[in-house]
Amino acid sequence: MNKKIDIHLHVAYDGLDGFFEPYYFADGKTMKQYMEDNDIDHGLILSGGENSGHFSQNIDACALAHKYPETFSWLCNIDVTNQKDLVERLTHYKALNAKGVGEFTANYRIDDPKVEAVLSACQELELPFLFHMSPKPGFNYGIVDKPGLPLLEKALIKFPKLTIVGHSQPFWYEIGGDMPMDYETRNEYPTGQVKPGGRLPELLEKYPNLYGDLSANSGGNAIIRDPEFGYAFLERFQDQLMFGTDMVNTDMHFPLGSFLDEALEKSKISKDAYEKICFKNAQRVFNLNY
Repeated sequence: MNKKIDIHLHVAYDGLDGFFEPYYFADGKTMKQYMEDNDIDHGLILSGGENSGHFSQNIDACALAHKYPETFSWLCNIDVTNQKDLVERLTHYKALNAKGVGEFTANYRIDDPKVEAVLSACQELELPFLFHMSPKPGFNYGIVDKPGLPLLEKALIKFPKLTIVGHSQPFWYEIGGDMPMDYETRNEYPTGQVKPGGRLPELLEKYPNLYGDLSANSGGNAIIRDPEFGYAFLERFQDQLMFGTDMVNTDMHFPLGSFLDEALEKSKISKDAYEKICFKNAQRVFNLNY
């Protein structure tokens, strides 16, 4: 069995139905068994929010990680609208063994002063920052950037010691070039061969503090839709990519794990690249002892 750490899970302490239709959220015991059945050794539970009213908020994610420490670690979240004592609040969560901040979904531009204050606090406390991206203010959820990701690059320059982990369709859309750049299309899942000239490879090449979360149909699709490109991309950026699923329940299955296993078996990617992407990078970035 090949080892894997999943950096992107959503789990509710007692399970949850009806909050985020059409999905239900599995409880910790159920997800633990499902992970074992799918050869996932450990997972990061991402918090849905700092306060009540969110699925798997900080208190739930933390409690699950403490209840099943061999199976789960957790990332905290922060209410960006409350700018009071950001460092102190994050210090509190770090003391409770939060491994970073995520999934950060506040719908503000990345260069909004409120978001930059969170990024600054994360850099100060050495907490990795994992975000969901939106293509437009007021559309869907996630921090906002323009086509070509200029605001993300600005943040990478401004916070060079902060590990920033990118996720979602508009982030992974930039893996290829020569693409439509209207906001609706940027939030979709491209098909077919990846064309050269993508902005994301440029940013990964230039900024070692940028990482890619390969979870869901955004990251997974970016790699799988053009296998030969995907193999080369995995090999080239093996130090900056991390396996994840974005599972919320046991009805969900994402093909990336099998794709990576087969790529290793067929010698399409090296063992070093496979191990870094599947678990070693996560261990290093999130300070995991698994």
